[in-house]
Amino acid sequence: MARRKAAPVAAPLPGLARLAPTQQRSRERFERILACATEIMAEKGSEAFRMSDIVERSGVAFGSLYQYFPDKAAIIGTLAERHNAIGRDCVRRDLAAVTAPRDLHPALCRIVDSYYEMFIRVPVMRDIWQATQADRALQKLDADDMAVLSGLLSDAIRRVAPGVAAATLATFSALTMTLIAAAVRHAITLPPKKARQVLTQFKTMLPDDLNGLA
Repeated sequence: MARRKAAPVAAPLPGLARLAPTQQRSRERFERILACATEIMAEKGSEAFRMSDIVERSGVAFGSLYQYFPDKAAIIGTLAERHNAIGRDCVRRDLAAVTAPRDLHPALCRIVDSYYEMFIRVPVMRDIWQATQADRALQKLDADDMAVLSGLLSDAIRRVAPGVAAATLATFSALTMTLIAAAVRHAITLPPKKARQVLTQFKTMLPDDLNGLA
């Protein structure tokens, strides 16, 4: 009788954890690793911290660490995905108020403010973002997140302007969300007062109607 071949084990996605623990003890260890990584990145920056730093601070053995995270990029990517999920929830909340075309500009302004406040409230997000720009696998996570955000904006506009062509709407939404992300990421490099001035000026540049999409 022919022996069946074992089913291939799926490789971990680049830039993400190898597996998600289900048992409480494993979950606690998993969260301890991420908490220590966050602390170390906040102290050293994303470039300087090492896997050995996490082992030393968390008390988790190298074997257990690599069981969950094959490399440093997987730790940063897992943290990035968590913060991206929070950001997407904020965008959904702000876009939920769009019930007429006139609501678009205030909603986009709220998104700008929400993202800036999130970066200020969680300073390590700056280090995470910088790391995502330096690693190809993490760049893909960032691009996927931007695609989701663009889709959320497209859905909100489609509710109030159903006649806009799909291709036009997709381009508009992608450009708008990309510009918002770029403006906020520029602002977090500035002193707070200057950052507020820059974002205030940027918000005047955001679309305040949908006439150009007709």
